[in-house]
Order: sequence, then structure tokens, then C-alpha cells
Amino acid sequence: MKKVAFYTLGCKLNFSETSSIGRLFTQGGYEIVNFTDGADVYVINTCSVTDHADKKCRKVVKEALKYSPTAYVTIVGCYAQLKPQEIAEIEGVDMVLGAAEKFRIVEFITDLTKEPKTKIHQQDISEVGHNFVAAHSFGDRTRTFLKVQDGCDYPCTYCTIPLARGGSRSDTISNVVERAREIGRSGVKEIVLTGVNLGDFGIREGMRQDKFIDLVQAREEVEEIDRFRISSIEPNLLSNEIIELVSKSRKFVPHFHI
Repeated sequence: MKKVAFYTLGCKLNFSETSSIGRLFTQGGYEIVNFTDGADVYVINTCSVTDHADKKCRKVVKEALKYSPTAYVTIVGCYAQLKPQEIAEIEGVDMVLGAAEKFRIVEFITDLTKEPKTKIHQQDISEVGHNFVAAHSFGDRTRTFLKVQDGCDYPCTYCTIPLARGGSRSDTISNVVERAREIGRSGVKEIVLTGVNLGDFGIREGMRQDKFIDLVQAREEVEEIDRFRISSIEPNLLSNEIIELVSKSRKFVPHFHI
């Protein structure tokens, strides 16, 4: 059985997506091992928020090849979408997958033969469209990071996230409720709701169909989970109604990271 190992840089959303990518490998017949155990395939999920994305990526690639010199190294994540050619020049990288391709990673890794030229599969971020891919972290028996939203519609001058992840899009409330219940049945006690711009939850097919407060209210129905927590939220999207609802909630931890 082939072995795969992961390294995640960046936000909690990345951690949830790495876990989901891991499940794809498991379904494909791979065994997930620790990073230091020496794997046949290494997947590095990158971040682009800081100025040190390139330096961090190079360091992790070097570490991976130290543990397994012949390993097949694949780079995904925001940095991979933004600067695939730059990553391809890093010694030891075999494949770079963009935002629209990372959840098809097992399809792309059909041959673990290392070749002189790095393979790049990356489309323009517009190809992501309105597609939302569900994800949640696993491995921690007490807390799970549950992805409910992705992308961002805010064209902030200093931020590249819309270029790395695309426009704002969300899961449905009913799907999130059912996923939370499934997670609870596995023994997890706390769920942290995560997203790129979490407070903008509710956009599907390019249109606003729900509000974040609707999702918060629906969490009260999930008896299988003891606690919910809201991850980072933009101050302009944290309404008095949300604050009041959380303060009275029997499920939500009274905590905000603004």
C-alpha cells in the first residue's frame, strides 16, 4: 500500500481541506502516515497571506525529501493557485495543483515517477465558479473545523485571497446541519465553523440565499454536538443580532475572533 503524508500551512480552512484531501487518498487505497515517517507521496497545502510563502514552501519540500528522497511532492493551496510557475522552480516539486484541481488530486497522481519537468495543472480562478467543496478536519477527538464558506467578494487592495480562492460561495444550511450531526456521532464534542469570509455565509450560485445568522440559529438543532465556535469574522459582518443570539445560546461558545 502506498503511503501519503501531509503538511499544512496557513489558516484553519486549510487544515479542514487537507483532511478532506486525505480522505480522497484513503479512498484511493493510500495509507496516511506522519510527515516524518517517510511517504511515497507528500502533499503540501500552502498559504499566501504572508510574505514568506515561498520560503516556507521551500523549507517543507526540503524536509519532505530528507525523510523520503524519492517521494513524489505535490503542492496545493493558495500559493499554488497564485504562483504555480514560481513553485515549479523549487527543486524537488513534482506537481502543482490549482484551486479548481486540488480536490481531484488522486486523479492527477497516476504515476509516481519523478520527471525533470514539474507538472502544473492550474486554471484561472474564474473556473472555480460557484462550486463549493465541503470539508472538515479530523484526527482531533474533541474539536473539528467545519468548512461552511469559501472565497471572498471583497476587492481589498492589499489582499490576494479572492485571486487565490475565487468569489464567495457557501454550503446549504441543511447540508451543514447534517454534516455537524455526522461529526457529532463520531464522538467529536466541539465544531468550529470556518470559512474565508465566514460572515458572508449564504451566497450560492452567485446570489444571496441565506445569512450567517440563519446558520447560527440552525446550529441549535444539532443535539449531537455540545459546543459550536465561530472562527474569524469581519467586524462589519458581526451584527448586534449575532452577538445577542450567541450570548443567549446554549450551544455557542461566547467568543469572537474579530
